[in-house]
Amino acid sequence: MTGSERREQLITVSRALFAEKGFEGTSVEEVAARAKVSKPVVYEHFGGKEGIYAVVVDREVQRLLGMLTDQLGAGGHPKVIVEKAALALLDYIEANTDGFRILVRDSPVAQATGTFSSLIGDVASQVEHLLAEQFRARHLDPAAAPMYAQMLVGLIALTGQWWLEARHPDKTVVAAHMVNLAWNGLKGLEREPQLSSLALS
Repeated sequence: MTGSERREQLITVSRALFAEKGFEGTSVEEVAARAKVSKPVVYEHFGGKEGIYAVVVDREVQRLLGMLTDQLGAGGHPKVIVEKAALALLDYIEANTDGFRILVRDSPVAQATGTFSSLIGDVASQVEHLLAEQFRARHLDPAAAPMYAQMLVGLIALTGQWWLEARHPDKTVVAAHMVNLAWNGLKGLEREPQLSSLALS
């Protein structure tokens, strides 16, 4: 293997171990054994467990943030934007189960600091601008947009954590129900919510 190929192999192996056992439960010895290399090879590439964990987490954060921001910046009707963002999170969880498990295992969303809560804060900042525009258009106080952005993103993030293990119902049904609550509120819940065709395209 070339140096870059070995590095990628170690990242792949470590990602699986961190998802399975968490940061504390994973050792450099296990990473080396599973990759069939000596411990010094791991240290040479990453300097230790903390270094490889930082690379794994950074890749997951960038992947998820990219998927969410693509949908938030796509434009269109605000409800469709929320639908697409909710579906993007569930798509990420489905395609990157190990990655999402790493993000939420060691950094639960309820913590004030940590990887996942930091990522959620970044997304909430983007949502805040979208909400402020809608608030102004509806003659509501845009100063309340940051609070509503946290509520909206928290709703989607915590439901995503639940769906990580539940996997039922289907992600489109889960996304439709999330948006049903976010868009209609408890007072206006639809009996059988469905995503608009624009969110699925």
